[in-house]
Order: sequence, then structure tokens, then C-alpha cells
Amino acid sequence: MKRIFSLLLISIFILNISAQKQLKREMRAVWIATVANIDWPSKPGLTPTQQRTEMREMLDNLQKSGINAIVLQIRPTADSFYPSELEPWSYYLSGKQGQRPSPYYDPLQFIIEEAHKRCVEVHGWINPYRVTNMTGHINQLDRNHLYHKNRKLFVEYGGKYYFDPGLDETREFLNKVVSDIIMRYDIDALHFDDYFYPYPVAGRDFPDAETFRNNPRGFSPSRKADWRRNNVDMIIGELQKTIKDLKPWVQFGISPFGVWRNSNKDPKGSATRAGVTNYDDLYADILKWLREGTIDYVVPQLYWEIGKQVADYKVLVKWWSDNTFGKNLYIGLYASGLNTNSASAWRNGNELARQLKLNQSYPKVEGAVFFSAKPFLRNPRGLNDTLRNNYYKYPALQPISRNIKGEASAQPQNLRIVKDGKEAYLLWDAVNEEGGCKVMYYAVYGFKGKEVGDMNDPANIVALTTDSCIDLRELDRKFKGRTTFVVTAVNRFKWESKPTHGVSRRL
Repeated sequence: MKRIFSLLLISIFILNISAQKQLKREMRAVWIATVANIDWPSKPGLTPTQQRTEMREMLDNLQKSGINAIVLQIRPTADSFYPSELEPWSYYLSGKQGQRPSPYYDPLQFIIEEAHKRCVEVHGWINPYRVTNMTGHINQLDRNHLYHKNRKLFVEYGGKYYFDPGLDETREFLNKVVSDIIMRYDIDALHFDDYFYPYPVAGRDFPDAETFRNNPRGFSPSRKADWRRNNVDMIIGELQKTIKDLKPWVQFGISPFGVWRNSNKDPKGSATRAGVTNYDDLYADILKWLREGTIDYVVPQLYWEIGKQVADYKVLVKWWSDNTFGKNLYIGLYASGLNTNSASAWRNGNELARQLKLNQSYPKVEGAVFFSAKPFLRNPRGLNDTLRNNYYKYPALQPISRNIKGEASAQPQNLRIVKDGKEAYLLWDAVNEEGGCKVMYYAVYGFKGKEVGDMNDPANIVALTTDSCIDLRELDRKFKGRTTFVVTAVNRFKWESKPTHGVSRRL
């Protein structure tokens, strides 16, 4: 009887998640954490060949699950996963900070090329202030690290080291780091997570008293918290300008802790009782940045289950949806919780599937970012299957940023079908444009019959490709019979061109 009841519950669950709303534009991203080798590389000191093999396998696996963006941690602890004259090579890459890959390659350039070949965006994730991740790691810093050249920029707090956010020199250096990345690499976005001022350490105040005395900028001692928030406000605004001055199409996104403020502290806050909040403890006023447009998208980390008493996912997804100020909203989901969270909600069925379904009730939620990549290699509680068969059944274009002025590229020309014996190819002339109008990939649509159908239905997307042709023999069997094709160009602004004229053939 128990077995029959269990099977019945499973059947009900499958029915509930089937036939989900399919969006043509949706952010479907995954964080790839490099700090402490959480996701990649699997351990420090792998050979470059092993590192590249791991990354290709990870990208292939993510693509199969419908993922269309990665958020790659490229500066975890004031070090880098790319060659830099400003900061040393990361310890998590080689096992020794400052040691370049041997034989040499550029990990960031490699990953951008591999991801873009798969029509997957790359958001470069950097941590602004963190210098060491663990107590004692200060002894592992490379001798050429900025810490050894200018120690007055850094403070120790809770056994770890950070840039002092109150110093003008800190902001100047961070702008140099970001400018260097944006100029040299074809990333689609720059991304910060929740680490601004560090999470509070019991019994200790962050050691910036001297900095505050030397440069209060008009803030009285009673308003030191406002001064700290202003320090973070300034770097956010400056970085947005740095990015847009160089490449206007590159987005700037923030993934804050899931609670801005509790409503018992501020009536504008959420009906939560979180022990830590962005505004009061991390000095990150996310709503100000959204309101003023100094960030392009926000990804609140809602890592709690539906119904959690102090921080209910259902309460928070509605609150963030009500407070987007017209900017793009994606929800940070805790994929790792399917393995590690012991709460009953996470042990019964797939909590993320329930959250994804709930998200569909809020049109302002335009996608999700999962933490982190490693669970996708293990398919916890059927997560990959749920995405492939239900929520991410068809390809999706990435959302257009409402905070960036963009334009569409020219439409592809000369769409045609070329036959050679049993072989048949759909070809078109490549679109050659520059800047934000440079083509990121082409979207190929296929419709049964002789007419062009609904281009807003993602079920009609045959392929996303960076090539200017596709092999028609590789299409899904559903396209047997007379089929009409059109092609559009999707550029770096994520704008889609006008479609080509339709061409038909019998498959």
C-alpha cells in the first residue's frame, strides 16, 4: 500500500510540473565558483589539458540542461583567472598564487570562446574587496601582490583580509581591474555577488575608524553606517560608468543576499526576520542602485524553501518582483541545497521545481541563476531531468536589458537550401557588424507546412548557432515533412533582427 501511495505522489508531482510555460526569452544561468575550487577546476594544480577537459564537459552538461549563461568567478580573492599586470594568477588554478599555467593558456579567453560557441553568455564574476578566503591565507599571497606593495589599503577582520572600502585608492584600483577586463575580454556582463562589507563577526566592528576620521565626507559620527553605504554606492556608480564608457552593451549585475531589510526595521522591507540584511549589515543599498539605474540586473539569493518562517521564499520572490524599478530580475536558486539542506521541504520531491513554478506567477521574474555548477554534474533529485523535460524544454534567447539602449543588427540575407545527394544544408550570408551590433549567434526557426508561424513560441526554434549554416539532417524528427525556415541574428545587445524570408523543403 505504501508503494502504491508513493507512486501516486510521484505521478501527481510529474503532472504538476509538466506542460510548464515556455518562455522565448529567459535567463537560465549557473554560477561557476572557483574560490576553494567549489566548481572548477576540481582541485588546484591540474594540468591545463585537464582544466580544459573539465570545463568543456561542464559546459556540455549545462547546455544539455538548457542553460544559456554562466556566471564565472574570475577574481575570487584579489587574484585572477586571466593574465593580469594588476593582480597575480589565482592559487585555485595552480596551487601557488602567481604561478601561470604551464604549458601556458589563458583560462578566461578559453572559457569565453567555448561558451560563446555554445551560444552561452559569460558573466565575469569578481569579488570587489576580498583578499583572503580563509584565516592564514595571507601567508600564501604572491610576493608581487598589491598587499605587499601598499598595506595601508587593507584591513584584517575575523582573521581574513579585505580592501578598505572607505579609501579612494580602493575604488581607483577596482576601476583599473574592471577596465582591464572589459577592454581585453568579450564578456557579456560584469557580476558581483553578496560580498560587499563582510558579514558581521560577533564582538568586532569592521576596522575602518581611522579611515572614517580621515575622510568622513561630511558624515557625522552618528551616521557612520550611511558613510559605509556611500562607499559602496560610489564604487557601484563608478564601475557602471567605467563599463559603459568602454562597451555599452556589457551589463553590470549584482547578486545580493536575499533580504534587503526586514519590515520591522523599515516598512519598505520584506515580511522577514533575517539575522543579516544587505542594508544594515553589508552596507549594500540594492534598492538605491535599482532605482538610480547604476546596475542593470539583480539576482537576489533566495536560498530558502517555500514556507521558511524567518525568510519565506514565497514572500521574498513577491517582494523582489515588486521592487525591480524597471530593471531585469532573475532569482538566485540553491541547487546545492538539493544535496545539503536537511529541511523536509528539500527532502520531499524537488524544491527547486516548486520554486520555478512559483516564479512563473510573477512576470517580472525573467529567469534564474543556480548555485552552483557542480550539482548539475550529479542530477540531484532529478534537477537536470526536470529542466530538460519541463521548464527548459526548448531553447531560449537571453533577456534584453531594459537599462541599456540597444538596437537590432541587420537581418541575415540570401537564405537558401543547398542539396548534395542525400545531404541538405540551410545556409545564409553572415551579418558583419561591430560593437554591440556584432552578431552573437543566429536563431533558426522551423515551421510545419509552407507558412511562417508564431516566432514568439520557443517550440519553433530549431537551433541557435554561431555558424551561418545548419545540417538539416540533424534536426529533430518532428520536422519530417514540408518545413519552412527563417533565420534571425541576435547581437551583443541581445536584440533580434528582422527575420529572413522563409524557405521551404520536404525533410
